[in-house]
Parts: sequence; C-alpha cells; structure tokens
Amino acid sequence: MLAIIGGSGLTTLSNLDVSHREVVRTPYGEPSGALVFGQICGKPAVFLPRHGYGHTIPPHKVNYRANLWALHHHKVSGIISVASVGGIRADLHPGDIVLPHQIIDYTWGRQSTFFDGVATPVTHIDFTEPYDADLRRRIEQAGEALSVDIKVGGVYAATQGPRLESAAEIDRLERDGADLVGMTGMPEAALARELALPYAAINVVANHGAGRGSSVNGIRFESLEHVLQEAMGRVRSVIEKVVGCQDNCLPMGLSV
Repeated sequence: MLAIIGGSGLTTLSNLDVSHREVVRTPYGEPSGALVFGQICGKPAVFLPRHGYGHTIPPHKVNYRANLWALHHHKVSGIISVASVGGIRADLHPGDIVLPHQIIDYTWGRQSTFFDGVATPVTHIDFTEPYDADLRRRIEQAGEALSVDIKVGGVYAATQGPRLESAAEIDRLERDGADLVGMTGMPEAALARELALPYAAINVVANHGAGRGSSVNGIRFESLEHVLQEAMGRVRSVIEKVVGCQDNCLPMGLSV
C-alpha cells in the first residue's frame, strides 16, 4: 500500500475511492490529520494532508515525526510526497513538474530524528541519495506512459518558512547548487529513511523564485492557485498510474 502526503495544492486526493478514515495516536503526538484509506484503480492507498485538512499547519509546525510514524505503523510500502516549490533553475517555470534527486537542508529547530530519546543509541543513516531510486523511476515511467512532462533531476533546498525567501537568499541558494526551493522536504525525507520507507517527491513549480522571471518584482499570490490547480490534475494522473500499477504494468516491472 502506497502512501501519498499532499502539500499546498493537494489537500485532498479526489481520485481516491475512500473506504475509511482513521485517527492515529503516535508516541510523537498528533499527525497532521486523520489517515484516509481507500483504493486507486483497485489498489490500496492512503492519503495524509501535510498541512491539515484546512491547510492550517505552517511548514515549521508540521509534526513530521508523527506523520511518518503513523504511516509506518500501517506498514505502507512507500511514500510519494507532493509539494509546491519555487523555481530557481532557469528552465523551471510555473506549472512544471519536477522529480528532485537531491536535498540541501536549511531548516532549523525541527524534530528531525526518531533517535534522540533518553537511552536511545545514536543512529546514523546513509543519506547520500535522499530519494528512493526505484520509486522515482516508477514516477518517471508513469509520466512517460501518460505523456505528462516530468523534469527528472533537481536539487531541492528546504528552507524554514513560513515566509518566502528574499531575492538575495534565492541568489545564495543558486550559488549553493539548488534548483528548487520549498519548506517541507526536510526532515520528512530523512525520517522516512530512518524508518526504511522508500520515499520520493513530486514537486510542482508554483512560481519563479524571488527576483527571478515573473517574480522579479515580487511573488504574485493571486496567480498561484490557478497554476497549482492545473498542475495538480496532472500529478493526480501520475499518482493514479503509479498506485494502479504497483505490480507489473509499468516498464521493468518494478514494485514498491
């Protein structure tokens, strides 16, 4: 059973045939909301809105540990994370869908590990490749099968939020090698790795980064909703293909 964590623009999964909802209690507090279980194309899936069902939880207040623990508790086989981002790289434009391959973490003060309790042994994870290669490949193949353009590869910069970045900060992120900027990629990806959960991200470019392109003089929030609504329709189609083909209907027969 695959899990989908939805971010800004994807607070519900309309193509999920819902069977039930479950409030999960965790050792780390409350998840962002009830887990929504159901089927997509006859295959089981579970959905969780990262910011809550009313989109009321800011990025730095998301209980990432509770979210990941709740999904792990239900033995999901992998997680697809969906999030809106700002585009830094010159070829990334509003509405583009990107499959990132690397992360730079600029967040601070977030509960970022399961291994920090009293008498808990220090545990280091290998984070050389933050995203699961097989799950990324399945997403890429789903896009190809549907003729949905997915830009494969990108370095995601995770910033603290909830404010957007200054133009100078975007310049700095570019110098550091970042192609995209968002606020929720960490510690989510690292926590998934600690739990040995295959994890991949689908990023939707909502706007150019501050000082770039259409955002050269500021971010125009009124234009974001339309961009996200249109792009998330394509993302839902890709997710439907990945979940519906969990066995062997995509090339190479990869399973997650």
